[in-house]
Amino acid sequence: MKRSDVLIVGAGPTGLVLALWLTKLGVRVRIVDKTDAPGTTSRALAVQARTLELYRQLDLGDAVFQRAHKTPAVNLWVRGARAARVPFEKVGADLTPYPFLLIFPQDEHERLLVERLAAQGVTVERGTTLVHFEARNGTVDARLRHADGGEEVCKASYLAGCDGARSLVRETLGVGFPGGTYRQLFYVADIEAGGPALNGELHIDLDEADFLAVFPLAAGRARLIGTVRDERADDPAALRFEDVSDRAIRHMKVDVHRVNWFSTYHVHHRVAEHFRKGRAFLLGDAAHIHSPAGGQGMNTGIGDAINLAWKLAAVLGGRAQDGLLDTYEAERIGFARRLVATTDRVFSFATAEGALADKLRTRVAPLLIPTVAGFEAARDYLFRTVAQITLSYRGSPLSAGTAGHVHGGDRPPWVRVDGIDNFAAQPAMRWQAQVYGTAAPGLADWCAAHDVPLQQFDWRSQYEAAGLERGALYLLRPDSYVALAEPSGNGKALERYAAERNLILGSLDARHPI
Repeated sequence: MKRSDVLIVGAGPTGLVLALWLTKLGVRVRIVDKTDAPGTTSRALAVQARTLELYRQLDLGDAVFQRAHKTPAVNLWVRGARAARVPFEKVGADLTPYPFLLIFPQDEHERLLVERLAAQGVTVERGTTLVHFEARNGTVDARLRHADGGEEVCKASYLAGCDGARSLVRETLGVGFPGGTYRQLFYVADIEAGGPALNGELHIDLDEADFLAVFPLAAGRARLIGTVRDERADDPAALRFEDVSDRAIRHMKVDVHRVNWFSTYHVHHRVAEHFRKGRAFLLGDAAHIHSPAGGQGMNTGIGDAINLAWKLAAVLGGRAQDGLLDTYEAERIGFARRLVATTDRVFSFATAEGALADKLRTRVAPLLIPTVAGFEAARDYLFRTVAQITLSYRGSPLSAGTAGHVHGGDRPPWVRVDGIDNFAAQPAMRWQAQVYGTAAPGLADWCAAHDVPLQQFDWRSQYEAAGLERGALYLLRPDSYVALAEPSGNGKALERYAAERNLILGSLDARHPI
């Protein structure tokens, strides 16, 4: 019988990031997947800015950036002509070190994560299926079946269900998965092609109620994602690329040379009723699924993994009580519900039927979107939302205080001054403190005594413009969100914060439990 701290079921991006983060923190993991090999096709493409920021802590940000395609703009097409172009460079340049859309197909993404995990000594156990599990005597007993038919029982302290929309973990827990299914049939095609829509930018056709987008890949390649809802959708197995390609060829002047693969699928919009039940957790598609509008799905699953990973490490290392794990659901389920509602509204607009809907898409949207993008406040809001940098954990039991415009639970403002990026000072997966200006007397001594790194930045007007308060203390969680914003800057505030929540601040290394 093999023992691990955390058994992870499912080796998609969510499960792989969870395994990698936990392993970096000294947690013993097993990660199993019922498939015999990693996927060679993918639907998830976009890596959002907030994911890249968090990837810095895994030393992954630059690796993803080097392998991915930076998309400079989105183009809107109407009646066979480009009606509007919105450059990403003007959006988010003052908000994040990654003010662009990054295209990195899920299969390539997974290969990178598998490589990094293997370098840490952890291998994905392929062809291994979770048969059943139950929690008893403070552990989870999980029965696993291998490709040769042999079975074993794995004992783990916790179980993470990253096993997709048809999650056996969720079904075994008896957790409801309310929602619905979009009537449209989605298709995805990897093509080699030429034409004006193959210029390395994102192109979206607004002509008809069926959605169609052309995503750039490597030179001369693109990913088509579209929908079908007429009688062709009644028999997905019989649908071929030739049945849906006419619109791309005719409306967007795509000159298709070769189709590498083509598939169809239905999309649901659902959120699990709970993300935690006892010693088991739901993450990624096992917890929430929604339309592909905005490229949010994979990024949200990765966010789930990062939120849960440091909390598991803290509990397993004896630096927090089990109740800390309840904050995973408290913080992530509300975001998932808002996201599903938002993407549903966007997708419904893009595919609405009728003369009015057609007029809004083809006449109003091409004029309105560039105009809205010209207003800084609207542009920032749109970018923050899609890039997930507006996500906040205000109201969480782990969030406290306000200093300047920054609240406990917020992502801290990103500021670059004289070439110094304040996010570059957050690479460690641990509790950290920051002060912009002069630290209060005794704060440095308190931080040193409690193994909490303290970063101090010379005060500049840019920090004030970003909403930071001079001399205030900002305690950052291991996932780099603000835990405490304390105007006084006093180290005793850290002591009170930790004591009220039964936390031990500092390193999270589970290899040396307290």
